[in-house]
Amino acid sequence: MRIRIHVAVFLGLLASCCAQTSASEPAVRSGFAPVNGLKLYYEVSGSGEPIVLIHGGVAGIVAFGDLPATLAAHRKVIAVELQGHGRTADIDRAFSFAAMADDIAGLIRYLELPRADLLGYSLGGEVALQASIRHPDCVGKLVLVSTTFRRDGWFPEVLAQFDHMGPEAGETLKRSPLAQIYPDVNWRALFAKLGELERSPYDWSAAVSGLKVPIMLVFADADSIRPEHVMEFYGLLGGGKQDAGLDGSRRPVAQLAILPGLTHYTIGSSPALSSVVAGFLNARGEK
Repeated sequence: MRIRIHVAVFLGLLASCCAQTSASEPAVRSGFAPVNGLKLYYEVSGSGEPIVLIHGGVAGIVAFGDLPATLAAHRKVIAVELQGHGRTADIDRAFSFAAMADDIAGLIRYLELPRADLLGYSLGGEVALQASIRHPDCVGKLVLVSTTFRRDGWFPEVLAQFDHMGPEAGETLKRSPLAQIYPDVNWRALFAKLGELERSPYDWSAAVSGLKVPIMLVFADADSIRPEHVMEFYGLLGGGKQDAGLDGSRRPVAQLAILPGLTHYTIGSSPALSSVVAGFLNARGEK
């Protein structure tokens, strides 16, 4: 059974890339934030304007590859591990986008940050989107990578996988390099809760169209998300409505990037991701 995670990356490259730390990489400090009954694990590197990185389903911070270190050259990077993922122990609470979004807002307040930019991938993108909707005062710029705003944005075959996702799928992960990196994860419970979350309907169209923060949408050219949904998402943010004009004065605030040669399973750790978001994050303007 194929599921929405970087299986190929984890099994082929993950163990070696995580075991090595370059001398040029910024120092990383870690901690646990007490928010909403969780001890939310986070890592901080670099300095400057803060950005919170939120990983996709199943994996933790490690799924981003070199992205945290790359962004930390110019930013304070706060990489977090969501409920039941990585080094954040699970609690007796169902997974929900809203609850996880509240956790992110709680982390930002715990770290005494006035606000932070957010970059979320896949599940983490949906959490970041909800954080922007529920806690706009906490969020600066928003980068959503391979993210949907409505459940039917996924291709039908992906939805079918979600429909059958359950604790049995966690057995495979027990024998993977990912389990060696995160030995304390309850894989059966994680997949059971993820399955319940991904089978739940959601449609945030109205809230998305009302967002005021600067947003960049990033997708792979062979993503798990329907191209029609990508353009609808961009349209809700004001994109694709008219010619931008010779001087660009009529272009929307939101930006859209389609990265070539990538899939939903490789985009999160691709060097191309850091390249495309750097200009957006560093551009001056109101938040």
